[in-house]
Amino acid sequence: MKSSQELRNTLRQIDRKSYPAYKQLKGVYRFEGFLLGIDHVQGDPFAAPSRVSVQVAGAQAGFDGALFDTREKKIALEDYLLREFGRRLKDFSFQAKGSGKSGLMSVSRPGQEVLERTACQINRDSGDIILRLEIGFPANGRTVNSRELEKILFDFLPVCVKKSLFYRALDEEKVRRTVELAEDQTWLREQLRQQELVAFVANGSILPRESGVSSRPMKGAVPFRSPEEMEITLELPHHGRIQGMAIRKGITMIVGGGYHGKSTLLKALELGVYNHIAGDGREFVVTDETAMKLRAEDGRSVKQVDISLFINNLPNGKDTKKFVTEDASGSTSQAANVVEAMEAGSRVFLIDEDTSATNFMIRDELMQRVVHQEVEPITPFTLRVKELYEQYGISTVLVAGSSGSYFHVADSIVQMNQYEPVEITALAKKEAEAFPLPLQSTEPVPEPDFQRAFRSDRKFGADGRVKLKTFGMDGISVNRDNIDLRYVEQLADSEQLTALAQLMKYMRMQVFDGKRTLQQAVEATVQILQKKGWEGIFGGSSLPGNLAMPRPQEIFACVNRWRELG
Repeated sequence: MKSSQELRNTLRQIDRKSYPAYKQLKGVYRFEGFLLGIDHVQGDPFAAPSRVSVQVAGAQAGFDGALFDTREKKIALEDYLLREFGRRLKDFSFQAKGSGKSGLMSVSRPGQEVLERTACQINRDSGDIILRLEIGFPANGRTVNSRELEKILFDFLPVCVKKSLFYRALDEEKVRRTVELAEDQTWLREQLRQQELVAFVANGSILPRESGVSSRPMKGAVPFRSPEEMEITLELPHHGRIQGMAIRKGITMIVGGGYHGKSTLLKALELGVYNHIAGDGREFVVTDETAMKLRAEDGRSVKQVDISLFINNLPNGKDTKKFVTEDASGSTSQAANVVEAMEAGSRVFLIDEDTSATNFMIRDELMQRVVHQEVEPITPFTLRVKELYEQYGISTVLVAGSSGSYFHVADSIVQMNQYEPVEITALAKKEAEAFPLPLQSTEPVPEPDFQRAFRSDRKFGADGRVKLKTFGMDGISVNRDNIDLRYVEQLADSEQLTALAQLMKYMRMQVFDGKRTLQQAVEATVQILQKKGWEGIFGGSSLPGNLAMPRPQEIFACVNRWRELG
C-alpha cells in the first residue's frame, strides 16, 4: 500500500507521456479517511473507463452495526449509500477535460427496486464499506493529462466520499427510515408464508408508472384500494397498522375492460418480488419471491423439456417428454415456460392473456365440437391450472379480458374498474353456470421429468478469455453466443443481465459437466454466491462494480434460452 503523496508524485512524473503510462498507477493508496484502489486502467481514452474502488473502514464510517445486521437491512443501507454517492458524483462528472471518456465519473444508478449490487458492499463483520466506480482517465489525444486526473482523485472524489459514506455526514433520520422500511418489507414477506398468501397490495399504493420508459410513480394516479372482501389488516414493526388486498393461494383471476388497470396490477405483482425504495408507491406491494411471469415466446429454442403435461401425440411423432426445437410456436413455448418455471421452484405463476398463446390457454366448446379432442395434441391450461395447485402447490394469478372460461376454476375473481378493484367471485360464478364447460377427460400425469443436464463441450479460447456483452435489457452475449432475454419480464435492471453473463461464463467453465441436472447446477451456483459472494465466482480477480443479483429463477431462464449450450 502506498500513500496518496506517492500517487501524486507518480501522476506528475507521467504527465504528457503516452497513455499507457497510466498503467503504473494500479494499486492501493491511503487517503485521509479512506483507501483508494485503482483496480483496472483503461487501454486508451476511448476504451471502457478505468475501474476504481473506495474503501472506508467501519470504525471511521461510523454506522451502528444494528443498521446492517441482517441481509435485507444491509442491502437497503448499501442501496442508500450508493444513491447518495451517485447524487454527489454527478456534479463532478466531466468537470475534468480531455479527449474520449476523459473526466467521466460514473457509478451504478439504481432504479426503483432495491437490489444487491457489487457497486456498494458492506462487510457485516467489520462494517467496512467498499464502493466501486468508473473514471475516464484524462488525456489530450492519446497523451496523459495527469493534472486533470489529479483534480479528480484529490479534489472531486474525496468530497463525494466524505459526504456520502460517513454516518456523521448523512441525514440520520433518512438512514434510519431506509433500514426500517427494509425490516417492514421483510416482515411482510414472512407474513405471506404464514398467512397462506401469494401477494399483498397495500391500500394507498400507486401502481401506474410515469411512462413506458420511466418506472417512477405516475402523478395523479388513483391510489389502490382493496375490496372489503379481500382486505386484511397487518401491524408492521415500524410503519404500524397497514391494510390492503390479500391474494390467497389458489387461482386468482383479474378481469375488466381495456385500460382499467388489469395489466398494471399484474405488473406491480411481477416486480413485487423485489423491495422498492420509499416514495415509489409500491413499497408495500409484495409477492412470493419465487413468482414467475409466464408468456408465449414464439421462436425461442427449447432443449430436452418435458412438456407432456400440456402437449402429447404430435402428428410428426416428436417426443414431448424430451421436447427439442429451435423455433418454438406460441403454445409449445408457453408450455415449456410453465414446466421450466416448475423446475426453477416457482410457487406462483403470473399470466396475462394478452401475451399468451390462445390455443394453450383455452379451447371453447364450439372448437371442441368441430376439432375433436382425439386429434388435438394440446391440453389447455384451463384443464391443468387446478391440478397445478392441488397436486404441485402452484398458485396462479391470471389477467383475462376476453375469455370467461377460467370463471369455473378460479377461487377468487377481481374486476378492475377504472383502476379500482371489485371482488366479483360470487357474481361471476353464478353467471358461469349458464355456460357450462364441456367435459373433457384429462388423466393426471406424473410430475415432469427434470433430469436434463448440460455439458460444456465447446471450449473457450486457449487463453481462457471470454468476451461478454450486455445489450441493455434485451439480452447478453457470451463469446458471441447471443441469449435473448427480452421476454424474461421480471428482470428489473441491466446490471442483472451483466451478472447473468458472468454466471453463464462461470457455469459453463465450472459447473456444466453433463452429470449435474440443471436444478443441481443452478443450486451449486447459488450456494457459491451465498457462501462466498461474487468473490467465489471471480476467484482472485477484482470485482467489477456493475453487477446486480438476479434471482435463481432468472438464472434458470437464462440457461434455458442459451441456444448454443450443449
